Amino acid sequence: MKKHYLLTASIIISFFIISGCKNDTTSNPTSGVASCEGCHTNYTNLKAVFSPDTTAGGSSCGGETPHYEPFDRVFLGGDGWTEFKNSKHYTIGCVGCHNGVGNTDDKKKAHSGEFVAHPSQKLADIKCKSCHEKEVTSHSNSIHQMGWGQKRKVCVRYGLKDATEFEQLPKSVKDGYEVNCAQCHASSCGDCHVNRPKAQGGGLMNGHKFQAKPDMINTCVGCHTSRGGHAYMGVASGTLPDVHLTKAKFTCTNCHSKDEVHGTGKFVEQRYKYEKLPKCIDCHAGLETKNAYHANHYNTFSCNTCHSQSYNNCGSCHIHGEGARLASYQGFKIGINPIPDAKPGFKYALLRHTLMAPDSWTLYGIPQLSNFNAFPVYNYATPHNILRWTTRTQVEAGKKCSDNCHIVKEGNIYRNKQLYMFESDFKFDWEKTSSMSVVVDGKLPESWLK
Repeated sequence: MKKHYLLTASIIISFFIISGCKNDTTSNPTSGVASCEGCHTNYTNLKAVFSPDTTAGGSSCGGETPHYEPFDRVFLGGDGWTEFKNSKHYTIGCVGCHNGVGNTDDKKKAHSGEFVAHPSQKLADIKCKSCHEKEVTSHSNSIHQMGWGQKRKVCVRYGLKDATEFEQLPKSVKDGYEVNCAQCHASSCGDCHVNRPKAQGGGLMNGHKFQAKPDMINTCVGCHTSRGGHAYMGVASGTLPDVHLTKAKFTCTNCHSKDEVHGTGKFVEQRYKYEKLPKCIDCHAGLETKNAYHANHYNTFSCNTCHSQSYNNCGSCHIHGEGARLASYQGFKIGINPIPDAKPGFKYALLRHTLMAPDSWTLYGIPQLSNFNAFPVYNYATPHNILRWTTRTQVEAGKKCSDNCHIVKEGNIYRNKQLYMFESDFKFDWEKTSSMSVVVDGKLPESWLK
């Protein structure tokens, strides 16, 4: 499934991560190693006492997870370390957040006493909440923290009610989820504000410096590689960067506020049901009368059906095994809105192919997901590759405004038909049985196909 454009995105992201980390990998001559700081600022000592990884890093939508040596992931140095030492977080002390035992050169003893490597993953209510009560309370039940959206699909397709029943899954499936899905679908405070994302190798991103505003490239795109950063930066062949990047110079947080990212503390089963989700009309008022396109289709087509470019679709499976039977690909399909409850007002929406197949969890003891057809294989899509003028919104002089988007019969050829999701587009029977609700067969204007 590692297409060239995914690898290119991974290379770009890795470059920014490495070049942005100005660690001075020399030992600190002013300190011994009989303390947390003394050990973790002494690169030579870290290399001498580190414990090798026992499991592979796994993979994500962006390809194989980059590998950083254990001693590189925990080294304290560079400009980020200097800034951290001058911050309020530094005054708390290592043991104050991580527990363990200080003032010892015995690694085993230092990491005893209920030591925790990632405090915000398990102890946020104790360690972070005393200063950041609102953020911790809100985030504790969010999609970012809990991965509810992905857990929902796994649970329901297995035969459970919803994501809240995740712990009822067999242990083998939960273990498989942690190795595969949880590489991206779950993040704690530290994953956004201190560390590299797990999907990009994990470890300290910049000498333990706390970043109030997550870095777009090293943090946001580090997880949201395949369809987020990949699309926004125009990585794929034949695509351009999103106009919000080139014209407005927006980073992720210009649209996605901390209130949205942190959540509200309420259980939300999928991201399109977030109360704080940004909408195009937040910035672009009066769209319904802006031009002839909008006047005719404002309540029919989602904005992305006209203003998105071709974008990355998942393969049919990337659960550990021999790889995907259907590789990821650049594509564009308009179908019936699969989530009218969460995204009302549109009959048609842009769709993207998702990764799951009925036998995706075979290696984890589930030959076939009993309730696989609970969801279509194609999801509602909002690609971050927006342009004002696309192959559908820009037509040749003298042509009708619908020339590049309506299906037009020319002799025995139906031009523009490839834009829409038809039953004949399915490659496997299991796609058809789960996804007939999103196809446009018999639902388009009759005049288009005459």
